[in-house]
Amino acid sequence: MLFADRASAGKLLAERLLDLKPALKDPIVLGIPRGGIPIGDAVAKAINAPLDVLVLRKLPIPDNPEAGFGAVTLDKIPIFNEPLLSQLDLTKARINKIVDTVHKEVQRRNRLYRKDRAVPVLKGRSVILADDGLASGFTMLAAVRFARAEKSREVIVAVPVAHHEAYRMIEKEADKAIVLYISREPYFAVASFYGEFPDMEDSEVIAYLEK
Repeated sequence: MLFADRASAGKLLAERLLDLKPALKDPIVLGIPRGGIPIGDAVAKAINAPLDVLVLRKLPIPDNPEAGFGAVTLDKIPIFNEPLLSQLDLTKARINKIVDTVHKEVQRRNRLYRKDRAVPVLKGRSVILADDGLASGFTMLAAVRFARAEKSREVIVAVPVAHHEAYRMIEKEADKAIVLYISREPYFAVASFYGEFPDMEDSEVIAYLEK
């Protein structure tokens, strides 16, 4: 265990981003819900930037929904873990159905979290993507590519902990990847690095955004 909880991990991570603050242009912090919101909140406060949310979801493996074979963002452009997908007995029609179902949930959560607020403009801005950890990294990869497609000036990934394979993948895609601890253990679970790691509710996400 490295971190007491998400809030304390976010504060430690925020200290690492202070050195970047002078070079940032119109920065915005996007937390990946739900667990990335407390992380993003601490970072946003430290660099005096607005906090918003980037809603996306993993594509669950039908027989093992806790695991995913990719992710989909609000623009409905999926990112697939191709090596894993090749091992799954999924037809193209089944994959498309999963993408459709998950995208509907992404839209629902986006409406719930934003209410009447528009999706923030990212063009020309320093975008910081925050989450509580990187396991496979494919959800964050989808987030990075979404920010790129929105013509952001730079994309910075900030997480407390990551598996080394996920870190290597994200490091190649983002302009910077700030990680406090990189694990090389064969078994990796983000929760194992936290003393308290409760499931967050939608109401908690909304409360962070409203304040």
